[in-house]
Order: sequence, then C-alpha cells, then structure tokens
Amino acid sequence: MNEDSAGRLVVTLDLAGVTDKAGLMDRCARDLALPDWFGRNWDALADSLADPSVWPEEAAERGLVLVVRGWREYAEARPDEWSVAEEVFAEATDRGPGLFVTLGPGGSSKEVADQPG
Repeated sequence: MNEDSAGRLVVTLDLAGVTDKAGLMDRCARDLALPDWFGRNWDALADSLADPSVWPEEAAERGLVLVVRGWREYAEARPDEWSVAEEVFAEATDRGPGLFVTLGPGGSSKEVADQPG
C-alpha cells in the first residue's frame, strides 16, 4: 500500500479477469481485506466502503483512495452491473468522509502500455 500526496492510504482494487458481480465481490473482499461477514451484495459493498472501521487501520485516520483498475472487461461483459458498481462507488464516496474512489487504467495490469512512435 502506498500513500498519495495528501497522506491518504492508496489501495488498488484490481478487477483484471472479473466479468461478473460474484467476481467483483470476491475481488473486493480480497483486495480490500473486508471482514468475513461482508455480504457480497451491492448494499454491503456500499456500507463497507463508507465505513472507516473496515478499512485498513491506518486509512481510518488518514483517509483512503481506492484505485479501481482492470475494470474494462467487466464493464463490457456486464454493462448494467458495471453501472451499478459505479453508482455504489460514487455513493460510498459521498457517504464516507475520507474516501475517494477513482478509475485507473481499464485494461489488465499485465498489458503493455502503448509505446510512442
């Protein structure tokens, strides 16, 4: 985990290879280290994202930046679900002080970036 220039903890949610809601929820549970009682549904995700008590310990005091990367495959496979996911991220950001969710690169982290020339 890193921190941004404001001192907030930066956590990456890597969705590479995720193509459905179950995969998204599993990846959220893993990458965000959500508690065992995490319900793996949209409401539970929104509640968990907005609740600093389930964030990594240092993030509760400093704030949390969640960078969602590798999301394009899921967005293309399930556009309606991805739309809900985006709403959940936005709602959690609005509800939880100290949380900022941003979309990073849409492709896999294993892809080579375009090279100039």
